[in-house]
Amino acid sequence: MEKVFIYWDNSNIYISTQQVAAEQEGDAVRYRVRLHFRNLLELAHAGREIEHAVAVGSIPPELRHVWNRLENEGATVHLLERGAIQGREQGVDQALQIAMMRDAFDYNVDPGIAVLLTGDGSGFDDGVGFHADLERMRRRGWRIEVLSWRHSCNRRMREWAQEHGTFIALDDFYNSVTFLEPPAPGQPIAAPRHATPPDLSRRPVE
Repeated sequence: MEKVFIYWDNSNIYISTQQVAAEQEGDAVRYRVRLHFRNLLELAHAGREIEHAVAVGSIPPELRHVWNRLENEGATVHLLERGAIQGREQGVDQALQIAMMRDAFDYNVDPGIAVLLTGDGSGFDDGVGFHADLERMRRRGWRIEVLSWRHSCNRRMREWAQEHGTFIALDDFYNSVTFLEPPAPGQPIAAPRHATPPDLSRRPVE
């Protein structure tokens, strides 16, 4: 069985999660929705062996403990604190792209399956960005899977993944990869929602 390499652009995924939550459960839940890291990681590897998993994101310092959960699941986490540097999102993207390129060279003889969690396909025309790097990996023999929300995934990258690899719409697993926190004090009373186990039989694999 080929090994899986997971590359997780959390900022891109989470911002889009808020929009999907508002569409599915009402605008009041936009700031209560959270990603269920364990279920999302399970959806990414789909029962296959993980060789390397790296996640990048930007956080306020008080939420560092949230990322500890993902580290406990075996992922390497690279974080940039909000406001710490200029060009934060570009720095986050580059950190993930460096990990992708290192793996592409280190496993050049025995490539695996690259599983990318993002919807950001910008920079392709200039030969930069996640989409361009996925094409480079595919030319080296890697198999490609992209996990993203339908509405926010770059159209060109989604169509390319559907033609040359596998595209997995997170929308199909919304109740598994998200949960709702209880409302903050002073907000309207609303029940939390727990994440359900992902049904991997519905998840296509490359």
